[in-house]
Amino acid sequence: MASLDLSIVNVAFPALERTFTHDSPSVLSWVLTGYSIVFGSLLVVAGRTADRLGARRIFFAGLGVFCFGSLLCAVAPSVALLIAGRAVQGVGAAAVLPSSLGLLLGAFSVERRSQVVAMWGGIGALAVATGPSLGAALITAFSWRAAFYVNLPVGLVAWLMGRRVLVESRALTNSKSSGPDYPGVFLLGGALATLVLAISQGPSWGWTHPRVFGALALSLVLGVLFIIRSAHHDEPVLDLRLFRARSFSVANAAVLAYSMGFFAMLLGNILFLTSVWHYSILEAGLSVTPGPIVVALVSGPAGRLASRVGFRPVLLAGSAIFAGGLVWYAAVIGGAADYPGRWLPGTLVVGLGIGLTFPVLSAAAVASLEPSRYSVGSAVNQTARQIGGALGVAILVVVVGTPTSARMALEHFRHLWIFSAAMAVLSGLTCTQLRRPATTKTNADLTNSLSVSAKTREAD
Repeated sequence: MASLDLSIVNVAFPALERTFTHDSPSVLSWVLTGYSIVFGSLLVVAGRTADRLGARRIFFAGLGVFCFGSLLCAVAPSVALLIAGRAVQGVGAAAVLPSSLGLLLGAFSVERRSQVVAMWGGIGALAVATGPSLGAALITAFSWRAAFYVNLPVGLVAWLMGRRVLVESRALTNSKSSGPDYPGVFLLGGALATLVLAISQGPSWGWTHPRVFGALALSLVLGVLFIIRSAHHDEPVLDLRLFRARSFSVANAAVLAYSMGFFAMLLGNILFLTSVWHYSILEAGLSVTPGPIVVALVSGPAGRLASRVGFRPVLLAGSAIFAGGLVWYAAVIGGAADYPGRWLPGTLVVGLGIGLTFPVLSAAAVASLEPSRYSVGSAVNQTARQIGGALGVAILVVVVGTPTSARMALEHFRHLWIFSAAMAVLSGLTCTQLRRPATTKTNADLTNSLSVSAKTREAD
């Protein structure tokens, strides 16, 4: 449900523009970035809270919060309430994801956990792959509000079934340790929100306006305070000690750059198809679906290949292929619609590149960590992904702007694809700094170690 909701909202964006005609794209973009900022800021803390209070308790709390946020979004009469609902959804998703994995790890024997975690990841991949077409069908049949209403029956079924079958995990409290760094969440969220505000509002306010400089200055101050707090807290939102591992630092820097290009492309493609080629939302949703399907098919083999030859060659190939697909868009796509001859080949190439990079980047981030740090390292990696996504969408708003003609719109989208390609290249160049470990861990090794770490104090 959480994974599906992200892709559905991307498809719903053109419908939101038609409903809230008095709100600019920079304001509407907060429907996406607000979710990413809250989710990314809370992910690690939510996982640690589940360790302390029990995964089952936090799972149901997160499920209830997510559904409440979905209801707020569905009935929202204004963009302000819609953004607030998305922020509430972000809180719920941050609680549901790590606690759901913790419940799975605690429910199965060690020898079966690798299969279970693989299925858990596969469900997320399936949701991403089906999200555009399912979301487009719902929005076409009803309205964009259906993209949020659909979460309510799903959440109800999960609640009723979960109350019967889910078994509480043992809370891993430590009386000598302080609680998770909740104030740090507000510092990180505030730093990200003010940075995104400055980027997204720069064109309308003016890049030299005092409000832009004020937002940038506030973001810098909050960011510095966040780093200082993280360095001195027992259970920080961002464990700076993790970055002593070179592979972890390099992989997360690569994820940040890659996510900026990826999420900008993800929304940009929907907007291009609906605004330049004048596709309906259903046509646009179906048009982008082949890419996620390729990602789902390639992700598993890519992980196995990386375990044999190392992370760096796979990531370099994937980044190059992803960038090549984006350059294809910029060079070949024109104002006249040509799906089979121009769009579909680019979509398949882009999907192949993403499948070779995103899952392998996640594995590379934790490969050099001690087994007891796999979970928290993975959570930090997901946080970097969400932060990159928020920045990418903000930059999309600036690059696409408000074109006054179809020709100008096409030119702006070409600039967007070039930006995304540049981020893919930057990510690939960053990955050249990865070192092949002396003993390459397979995906199963990492997963089994992850299952063990879920029982330790440092797991999240």
